[in-house]
Amino acid sequence: MLSRRLSRAAGLRTVHSLPFRARTSAYPSRIVSPSQRRIVSNLPSSRTTIPGTAPDFKTFFTTPPLTLNHLRQLSTTTSTNAPKTTPKALKYAYRFAAWFGSSVLFVSLGVIGFFVYDATTYVDHASNKSDLTISQLALNPRRGGPKNLPILEVFIDDEDDEDRKRQKDKPRLVILGGGWGGVALLKELNPEDWHVTVVSPTNYFLFTPMLPSATVGTLGLRSLVEPIRRIIHGVRGRFLRARAEDVDFSARLVEVSQVDCHGVEQRFYVPYDKLVVAVGSVTNAHGVKGLEHCHFLKDIRDAREIRNRIIRNLELACLPTTSDEDRKRLLSFVVSGGGPTGVEFAAELYDLLNEDLIQLFPRLLRNEISVHLIQSRDHILNTYDETLSTYAEERFARDQVEVLVNSRVSEVKEDSIVFTQKQKDGTVITKELPMGFCLWSTGVSQADLCKTLSAKLGKAQNNRHALETDTHLRLNGTPLGDVYAIGDCATVQNNVADHIISFLRSIAWKHGVTDPEKLSLHFSDWRNVAEQVKKRFPQAVGHLKRLDKLFEEYDRDRSGTLDFGELRELLKTIDSKLTSLPATAQRAHQQGSYLAHKFNKLARAAPGLRANEISDGDVDAAVYKAFEYKHLGSLAYIGNSAVFDLGNDGWQFAGGLWAVYAWRSIYFAQSVSFRTRVLMAMDWGKRALFGRDLMSY
Repeated sequence: MLSRRLSRAAGLRTVHSLPFRARTSAYPSRIVSPSQRRIVSNLPSSRTTIPGTAPDFKTFFTTPPLTLNHLRQLSTTTSTNAPKTTPKALKYAYRFAAWFGSSVLFVSLGVIGFFVYDATTYVDHASNKSDLTISQLALNPRRGGPKNLPILEVFIDDEDDEDRKRQKDKPRLVILGGGWGGVALLKELNPEDWHVTVVSPTNYFLFTPMLPSATVGTLGLRSLVEPIRRIIHGVRGRFLRARAEDVDFSARLVEVSQVDCHGVEQRFYVPYDKLVVAVGSVTNAHGVKGLEHCHFLKDIRDAREIRNRIIRNLELACLPTTSDEDRKRLLSFVVSGGGPTGVEFAAELYDLLNEDLIQLFPRLLRNEISVHLIQSRDHILNTYDETLSTYAEERFARDQVEVLVNSRVSEVKEDSIVFTQKQKDGTVITKELPMGFCLWSTGVSQADLCKTLSAKLGKAQNNRHALETDTHLRLNGTPLGDVYAIGDCATVQNNVADHIISFLRSIAWKHGVTDPEKLSLHFSDWRNVAEQVKKRFPQAVGHLKRLDKLFEEYDRDRSGTLDFGELRELLKTIDSKLTSLPATAQRAHQQGSYLAHKFNKLARAAPGLRANEISDGDVDAAVYKAFEYKHLGSLAYIGNSAVFDLGNDGWQFAGGLWAVYAWRSIYFAQSVSFRTRVLMAMDWGKRALFGRDLMSY
């Protein structure tokens, strides 16, 4: 309504009547810009009214409405009178000032809020002491068991609160070890269903994938550890800082030891209803002499010792009394083992020498430093794709890190390392390399407890490197459903052919055959057997995709059936293709999560099992599926670059700094707690701003 808008713009008090609306509705509505509205003062006198006086309605309605052409003409004559716009630079300045002020206000409020919160964390008065009810069995445990030792049946904190009072009558779950498997089990276990006890000689969880970074000061030692009691608190469990020595499977007792305040070793029993062995592994010595001159990288104490030794060698090399020969030896760093741990340590060491050493130490040291990586295979990172191994070797060659492949260490001396190297022509020569530091990282071996249990279980344990379990992670040779083993200390036994009779028993009964060995399988029967194999051995699924081809291949006599011998041969072929699971944190974490879900389901099914008086048999298989390992990929840091091997998907790639940031992001997300994530991020920031920590303590 153009006339009405112009009247409002001129400050006129108009009366809206039906004739006015009828008259103006004959003209189409048009949009009028603000600049056109400002020219109302130039309207013809017939439509001009003194503000505050009544308008002449006769003249107003008889005068034709103002057209847009008239408005355009007037706008051109008054464009010079339009107000000036604010410059863009001034607008941006205003916006920046508003943004900066808001940021300062936000940060200030955050700082004030932090100090307010921090003030609430202090307690300025002593906590109230109250009378406690503690069972006499907690203070003076009864004795029993094969060795007549104290039995820890009641804990001193069982009466601390209502939750613990309810838990003391729950089934006892004892976890030996506080590594990846044990922590994964704790984090996903339902605390209402179990009375949990963790036994470990260390009271912290160690984030092992980033341990090489702590050896050179890229990350602080505290950034990689989380107190185990803080993790156990989530399931209201108990913690015993002790070492497991033996297990009595018939009495369900774990023998543990600890040195008391007087320096005397004390031993006692911890009873269990279910036991999880997750004690990890130790470094494999491979029978090499002189390993007392080497450093290992399995614990946070090892990382501290390695850092101190590296800094010590650098400082000794700067002394004027150090000869040239001793200086070169002190600055010769040897890594034995070309797996992920050895490769990442060599890369971190190179970063330290190349980025921090050159700024803080004499340049002579940089010229005389040498890093050597000894690998027994023909490639480093031999479990990765060959293209990634080659990329890592080329990267090390560019960084002047010497890679010695096809080499085996025979002896480690105090100031040198002796090894044999196979040449391209097949000849083997012996070499001796001066060294001031040696890291031994050549695989894993059984811990003392695992050796004890393996010897006690006898023929049920045939693996010299780890405890054998079935696909439900139950320790072979122990009462069914009582003892489980996970992590580096265990391996899953994939003996498909040994269960051929159990696979055929139901089919033989269906066909009316008493002896399963005399049964001939048609294709439909073979398909049923394959389904049983997949269910019991999930790792065999990938080798049972084309059942028709397997049936045709092993039907040697072309009879259209598989006899007992042909089926056994087929299953043995599948056995040979099943490899042992890798001894990695990824595998241990998956096994811990698997057991947590299984135990939660067993607890929910327990009332029904008791009501039906079911206490024996394969309850695990009836309640939950077998364990299936899913390889999510392998990562490795190789010095301002990283490699990724996502094996199952066939996707491998490597890159520079962008890959390093991706590698950090993955491990950052996998860190055990928000606290360790914050500390890791702060350490990376401190390295960028101030360099690595080069103190020895």
